[in-house]
Amino acid sequence: MTSLAKQQCEPCSGNARPMTRSECESQLNELSQWQIVDHDGIMKLSRSYTFSDFVGALAFTNRVGELAEQAGHHPAITTEYGKTTVTWWSHAIDGLHQNDFILAARTDEVAE
Repeated sequence: MTSLAKQQCEPCSGNARPMTRSECESQLNELSQWQIVDHDGIMKLSRSYTFSDFVGALAFTNRVGELAEQAGHHPAITTEYGKTTVTWWSHAIDGLHQNDFILAARTDEVAE
């Protein structure tokens, strides 16, 4: 378990400050296969996982869904044949928060 995955998520209210690009990039050290993407001016954290078939991709999607429900924080998930893409960001602040990096690390763990 990475140190990020061990951290506790904190409630993120609409008045929290989104992380800067520099702050986000420093967090990527523990998330080597994740990348910061910009979508409509909002920084998001995204990674694609590959599987041998749709069943494997769907099973992973369901595990990420369970993780998201437990945290009360929900990513965008796209499931295709042999591939699932997970994108985390904090909707309340239209950007990235420490919680997104914590949950990205936990997503990597459910992929193992």
